[in-house]
Amino acid sequence: MSSKLLVLIATGDREKAIAGLMYARNVLRFKWLDDVKVVFFGPSEKLAAFDSEVAWFIKEISDKSDCFACKAISDEDGVSEKLQEVGIKVEYVGTIVSNAIKEGYLPMVW
Repeated sequence: MSSKLLVLIATGDREKAIAGLMYARNVLRFKWLDDVKVVFFGPSEKLAAFDSEVAWFIKEISDKSDCFACKAISDEDGVSEKLQEVGIKVEYVGTIVSNAIKEGYLPMVW
């Protein structure tokens, strides 16, 4: 069984996104699993760029692990720079997600 987690935050719904981020943060904080990566994709990217509570969770997570956002979507929405300011690496995430799954990361989608 995998002890690595890939949290995909795709929802634009604030409460759902915070639930996923809270879980990812606690996995890192309490060392429930060996590693966590967080990927923002789609509507969650605007949320990450402009919601202060979401940004707080991102800061907590990115101090201990990697947080990514999809460059194609963030460029299209004009939020790439803002995402970088809150601690998210803005990259094309298709390969990142695919490689994480190949490396045994269990994907959870919020």
